[in-house]
Amino acid sequence: MTTSDPKADLHFYLQSARDALLWKLEGLSEYDIRRPSTPTGTNLLGLVKHAASVELGYLGDTFGRPSGEPLPWLEDGAEPNADMWVTADESREYIVELYRRAWTHADATLDALALDTIGKVPWWPSGRDEVTLHHAVVRVIADTHRHAGHADIIRELMDGAVGMNKGNDSMAPGDSAWWENHRSQLEHAAQEADRHIRADQTN
Repeated sequence: MTTSDPKADLHFYLQSARDALLWKLEGLSEYDIRRPSTPTGTNLLGLVKHAASVELGYLGDTFGRPSGEPLPWLEDGAEPNADMWVTADESREYIVELYRRAWTHADATLDALALDTIGKVPWWPSGRDEVTLHHAVVRVIADTHRHAGHADIIRELMDGAVGMNKGNDSMAPGDSAWWENHRSQLEHAAQEADRHIRADQTN
């Protein structure tokens, strides 16, 4: 393609990250979508909750377009990191639908305003809180793709499921035996490199 539609480009990459993040929940139990998978507690449904909060903030409140969604985990007095995990009382359906409503609200902002529109990020320091819509959308895209990458790794470690999306897993072709051989090859190369470095350091 040689023509350019900046808003369409931004929306495409934002939506691809949104879809990937939700896809990683499919087929998993309530426990598995919530359980902490890293020492800092990273979990799949919590990533969705966080992503919804980010969109409502940067692509809503920042441009004077509050969604009206109650987000108690962001209120004064909420415990640190409360937007990164899901309580037992917060259902999968509630969090997923909240995220979808956040998409709708954010997309309406992107449609309604010019990319050079200036907004103010409520939680940034006064005097350094102005941002263009273009910058805000890029920031949300980067954040969402980063967390979709977290979800990729968590899901693979959890049950071996991999891929970018339903229609394109973006993986090299190969069965389980091929991948085991590939992993062994990488392990061998890593060990060899480490031995070489150690040998050089002792000479």
